[in-house]
This record gives sequence, structure tokens and C-alpha cells, in this order.
Amino acid sequence: MKVLIVDDDPLLARSLATILAAEPDIDVVGLGFSGPEAVEAYTASRPDVLLLDIQMPAGDGLTAAERILRLDAQARIVLLTTFSDDEYIVRALRMGVRGYLIKQDVAQIAPALRSVMAGVSVLEGQVLERTARLGISAGTPSARTERPPVFAPLTEREYEVVEAVCEGLDNSEVADRLHLSEGTVRNHISTVLAKLGLRNRTQIAVLYYRSSRLP
Repeated sequence: MKVLIVDDDPLLARSLATILAAEPDIDVVGLGFSGPEAVEAYTASRPDVLLLDIQMPAGDGLTAAERILRLDAQARIVLLTTFSDDEYIVRALRMGVRGYLIKQDVAQIAPALRSVMAGVSVLEGQVLERTARLGISAGTPSARTERPPVFAPLTEREYEVVEAVCEGLDNSEVADRLHLSEGTVRNHISTVLAKLGLRNRTQIAVLYYRSSRLP
């Protein structure tokens, strides 16, 4: 398989390249060190799997993954990170990445890439535990045909904000999409949290995914 590695730490990226290139079935076709480089390198090399860091100061991996998946919906992207934050997990799985691995467990990367090539979504142990608790699954973003009953207390505008939040948009992006000010978006989110008895944006997304999967 052809693998592209993108991480803002050049030493780590090159170390991963050395480790993976030693595998008989892996060909490392390139390295990148930022989100924009990930998009450019993916377009140029069309790897079988993109191994992509999340937090990179010159352009984060989640935004790069979104751009790549818009260009190629079948892209196999595996996120490699030191963070197992709930909001990262929700956003990553919502967009359809194929894996979410923690950097410390380097020995599992090659087997994980093989699983992805076989069509299996891969989640590192503690991430899998979190997704089970959150009630979401990898590679299966939900399709909503009508508003779930649990969101009945919300106005149409408040529910539009919920949908945007659940796509991983930040307040500025929600404001741009819905032609609102950021202050109004914040007010809507606060109202949604109060009406639904939730504490944060991640809980909004989790409730959305759970209710969208109800029969």
C-alpha cells in the first residue's frame, strides 16, 4: 500500500516513515508537515492511506481531512494524535475518517493501516472506549430525514445551529453559514444547552447522533 505521512514534527514524521518503510507491504510515498501540505501531497500522490496528525500550527489535520474528503470521498484517512478529546473524535468520525490512533502506540500503526485497506475502520483502545460511551461509530455519519423528537423544544433557527455544530463548524463558521453574528450564534448555543439540559457542544453532537439512529 502507498502511505503518505503528515505531521508537524519532522523528526517524528521521518521516524514513522522509517518504521513503516521496513514493512514489506508498505511504500511511504511522501511526507508533509502541515494541513495545506497534506492536501497538496494527497492530490499529487493519491496514496492508498493518509496518516495525518491533528494538531499542526500551520494548518490542522481535521480541516485538511475535510478538504481532502470533499475532493475524494473514498479517501482513506487515519488520524494520528496525542489527543483523544471527545470533540475531536466526534468531528473526525462525523466526517468519515477511517481511523483514529494515539501516537504512543507506534507498534499498532502498520496493522491498523492493513485493516483500513481491508475496509475496516480502526480506533485505538481508549478512543474506542470513548466512542462506545458517546454512542457513535466510525465511518457511518448519520443521515437525518426529519428533526428527532428530542429537539422539539428548539426553534427552527436553533436547530439549524445544532446541525451546523454537529458538522464540526466553529462559531465563526456557523455565523457565516447562517448569516448571523458570532454573538447571536453563542446565544443560540447557550439557549440550546439550557433547553436540552446539556453542558457543552460535544453533548449536543452526541445527542444528535444518538437520536438520529433511533428507529
